[in-house]
Amino acid sequence: MYATGRRLVTLAICTPIVSALSVACSGGPAPVAADCIKVVSESGERTDECLPVAPDSERIDLATPKFSHPTPITNPLHPTSRVEQVIFGGHVDNKPFRTEVTLLPETKPTPYRGTTIDTALIQYVAYLDGRIQEVAIDRYAQADDGSVWYFGEEYSAFEDGKVTDTEGTWVVDDKTPAALIMPAQPRVGDVYRPENVPEVVFEEVRVDKVDMNVPGPSGNISGAMEVNELHMDGTREGKIFAPGYGEFSTGDPGGDLEAVSLASPTDRRPDPAPAEFGALSAAVRAVYEAVAVSDADRAKQAATTLDQAWGAALTKDIPPQMASQMKRDLGEMATAVDVKDWRSAQSAALRVAQNELDLRLLYQQVIDVDLARMALWADQLPIDVAADDGGAVLADVAVLERVWERTRHGVDSAGAVDAALQQLRKAADAEDLPAADGAAAALKQALAGLHVR
Repeated sequence: MYATGRRLVTLAICTPIVSALSVACSGGPAPVAADCIKVVSESGERTDECLPVAPDSERIDLATPKFSHPTPITNPLHPTSRVEQVIFGGHVDNKPFRTEVTLLPETKPTPYRGTTIDTALIQYVAYLDGRIQEVAIDRYAQADDGSVWYFGEEYSAFEDGKVTDTEGTWVVDDKTPAALIMPAQPRVGDVYRPENVPEVVFEEVRVDKVDMNVPGPSGNISGAMEVNELHMDGTREGKIFAPGYGEFSTGDPGGDLEAVSLASPTDRRPDPAPAEFGALSAAVRAVYEAVAVSDADRAKQAATTLDQAWGAALTKDIPPQMASQMKRDLGEMATAVDVKDWRSAQSAALRVAQNELDLRLLYQQVIDVDLARMALWADQLPIDVAADDGGAVLADVAVLERVWERTRHGVDSAGAVDAALQQLRKAADAEDLPAADGAAAALKQALAGLHVR
C-alpha cells in the first residue's frame, strides 16, 4: 500500500456505523472494543460516536517490531524497494482521476523511541481531471520479520495550484506509534491499523481474502489479498493488494474507482517499443498542438490520425486500465472539438498526452518518462498563460517541481533547470503571467540540454 487515507478516495461501501453495537457491513454484530475512538465526520467535525473498532485480542499490530535493515522493503504485497513507479487511473466524483506513485532516491532517518530508523520515501501525486490535486511523501520501513510499517506522511491538498490543506500530516514520535501497513504473512481475519493517529488519520483493516487471483496489466496475478478498511468517519471501503504492485485497486467500477494502470519495472516489456508506439506519440503530439491553438480543421484531421494510431497500438498488448482511460479521454476530446469547446478539448488533450507518456513506461526507464512529463508541463504552461488562468499556471509549476524532485538526482547539469524553476515559481506566485511564459521557455531550453547519467 503506497498511499492510504487520501481525501479524494474515501469510498463508502456501506452506511456509516455510529456505535460499537451497530451492524457491520458483513451483516453480523460488530465486536465490542475496550477503547472508544471517536468518529470524525468527513467535514472534520469530532462527534460523540465510537468507531466499531476490533478488540485488541484480534489485532496483530501490537507487538514492538525490530528494524535491523529497514529500507530494503521487499514484502511482496508492499514491494516499495522493487517498484520504481506505479500509475493508477479511475474516476472520482465523475471526473478522471490519476496518480503517479514513485520511489524517491533518498531515504530519511526518522527518530523513534530513542533510536533512529531509516525510512524509504514514496512520493504520491494525484490528479483530478488532469490537474494536480494531492501530494504526499510517505515514510516506510520493513521490520526484521518482513512486515512493513508506516512512519508518517507529509500531506498537501491543492486547489488552483495552491496548497489549501495539510491536515493528515503526521510522523511517529514518543506518543505516535509506527503503524503496521502490511503483515509479513497476512491471514484471513487479521486486524491492524495502517494509520493510527485518532482524529488526525485513522484506518483499521481486516483481511477478508488471501491467495487470490486477479487480472493485471500484464496478465493474471496470483497471491493477491482483499481487505475491508474502516475510516475515521465510520465508512468502509474494499481494497485489493497484489504482488509486484502493492495497493492494486480501491472502490468499484460502478462508483468511485482507483486501480493500477501499470507499474515499472513490473510491467516493463523486454523488447524495444514497437513502431506503433512511435506513431502514437507523434499523433498525440499533433492533436495536442492543434487543440492548443483552437484550430478546428487541424484538430479534427489530427484526431482522425490519432484514432488510427491508437487502433494500431491496441494490437500491441495495451494494459486494460490504460486502454479504458485512453478511450474515455479520446472520446471527450473528440466531443469537445466538435462543439469547439476549446477549454474542455485542451483539458482532454492534456489527459491523452499524460496517458501516452504513461504507456512509455512499458518500454522506457522511469527517469526518461519523467523528463518527458516535465517537457509536457513546460508546454502546457504557455497554453494556460494564453487562457489567462493563473490557477492553472500555479498548478503547472507545482507539478514541475514534484516531477523534478524525483528526477533531478539522475541527470547532469541540473543547475539550469533549477534556475528556470525558481524563476517560474517567482513569476507564478506574483501572478506575473508574461514572466511565467518567459521562464517556461527557459525551462524548455534547459530540459533540452539535460543528459541522464
